[in-house]
Amino acid sequence: MRDIKANLVDRPATRNLAALKRLLQFAWPYRRRLALALVALLIAAGSVLAFGQVIRVVVDSGLGTGSVEALDRSLMLFLFVVVLTAAAMMVRSYLLNWLGERVVADIRQAVFERVLALDVAFFETTRTGEVISRLTSDTAILQVVVGSTLAMAIRTTLLIIGGVLMLAITSPGLTGLVLAGLPVVIVPVWIFGRRVRRLSRASQDRVADVGAYVDEVIHGIRTVQAFCHEPIDSRRYGDQVEAAFDVAMSRSLSSAALSGIATLLTFGAIGVVLWVGGHRVLEGTLSGGELSAFLFYAIVVAGAVGSLSDLTGQLLRGAGASERLMELLEIQPAILPPAAPEPLPEPSRGRIELRGVRFVYPSRPDTPALDGLDLTVEPGERLALVGPSGAGKSTLFQLLLRFYDPAAGSLLFDGVDIRRLDPRDLRSRIALVPQEPVIFGASAWENIRYGLESASDEDVRRAAEAAHALEFIERLPQGFDTHLGERGVRLSGGERQRIAIARTLLRDPALLLLDEATSALDAESERLVQEALETLMHGRTSIVIAHRLATVRNADRILVIDQGRIVAAGRHDELMAQGELYARLAALQFQEPCG
Repeated sequence: MRDIKANLVDRPATRNLAALKRLLQFAWPYRRRLALALVALLIAAGSVLAFGQVIRVVVDSGLGTGSVEALDRSLMLFLFVVVLTAAAMMVRSYLLNWLGERVVADIRQAVFERVLALDVAFFETTRTGEVISRLTSDTAILQVVVGSTLAMAIRTTLLIIGGVLMLAITSPGLTGLVLAGLPVVIVPVWIFGRRVRRLSRASQDRVADVGAYVDEVIHGIRTVQAFCHEPIDSRRYGDQVEAAFDVAMSRSLSSAALSGIATLLTFGAIGVVLWVGGHRVLEGTLSGGELSAFLFYAIVVAGAVGSLSDLTGQLLRGAGASERLMELLEIQPAILPPAAPEPLPEPSRGRIELRGVRFVYPSRPDTPALDGLDLTVEPGERLALVGPSGAGKSTLFQLLLRFYDPAAGSLLFDGVDIRRLDPRDLRSRIALVPQEPVIFGASAWENIRYGLESASDEDVRRAAEAAHALEFIERLPQGFDTHLGERGVRLSGGERQRIAIARTLLRDPALLLLDEATSALDAESERLVQEALETLMHGRTSIVIAHRLATVRNADRILVIDQGRIVAAGRHDELMAQGELYARLAALQFQEPCG
């Protein structure tokens, strides 16, 4: 997989609107509504341009002739154009707003689904806040652009083109004067537009920085408060906010200057046209109606040019947001199911075989986490892993779950190389109980049923009872319906562990991966968790990263891992007698004395 972090952060700012073309693939399913919206937009723009001719008729035929009937007819025509314009604008506004909301909702869904499919390596190299920023602030920008700004830009462009044509029809001589002055308007607009484009991208990146910092601090709020770090985090957050504010204000200043200069130059040009046209009316070479129509079209074109400069800045912000979102959609996961996945045997036995497995983390390519590992775990075997920190114990778990693929060698599950399996099929046969169990901001029902929506309430209750969680759950204010809080903040450490064990029992996996963690629990919680773990491991293949003496004593086999290699294997008493490393680890790591 390519360098993800470089893709998401270290790349040039958007310099054109081409990124918005990618939105067409999301709008295409709604092409009928889009076509109706474009028809309404054309009618609205055309009816606005028709006002110039209506004004000419009112002045020359209505007022110029002194006929009341001619004036009434011209005013009725004026009213008809007003009604047509209002109706077309209403239809256009509704349809384009609907399209904007619909397209952005589809993009949000597509991006979120892609994020869920990305492999673990992506999240180890990318800030969570960066992804959240793209799914929230960038999609909000895109909604405004698709729902209104893009339509206004198209309408404005049509008014400029149509206005110039009507100017030429009304008075070719004055039109030449207007066109001669266009470079005076366009050059400053282009210069300031480039600066706005650059600052727009910088502004979005600074907002992403703020989101990433908030995400990091809130997720670690207990540590922040425990270490009295609030003033420092507040100051750093303030620095991030001020940086975002400074860039946003620079962008706003440039955008305001862009609009101001464009307006000054365009309406200044209108003043020149009015002066020349006024003299021609006095000379009798131009009628008052023609001058009125010409002025109307000149004002329409001038206003459109002035607003187009501002709209271009907004469109470029949308292009930047679109580019950032499409980058996420373009990233391909490193872990993909094969074209024709091989099925696993039924029922699953949970037999594991590693053949010369070597693995290095992308961030540490020179240091193998596993180096030539050969291992067979028989169905129903209870295997304990012991080793110093960084020896490769957790890496083995990640390879078994196929969060990564080995750099060399093969890993077989029930006799099938896991690279020939659908990762979802493989993971459905495995359950992981980590040191820090993940509890979601939902009810106890949902947390235990997580990943197995088909389980009945009775199944959930039985799993909770087997995990020694039923009693404390029923004591909660609403029992199983109680919201457990974000990350399970309403539960103790032991209660979170038992919820996670109940979830795993309900899943009934063939292979259990257990990163045992009871050292931070009180004696009563530890006893209950250990009883639940014994129930969980009974009759199934279990690989345990051991933290307790009882665990290694009850294991069928113990592997001592150091620097990615198996350096010793056997039962507890055998290893104590033959291995200095194991004896030292036992004395240092296990809670009970080794005796």
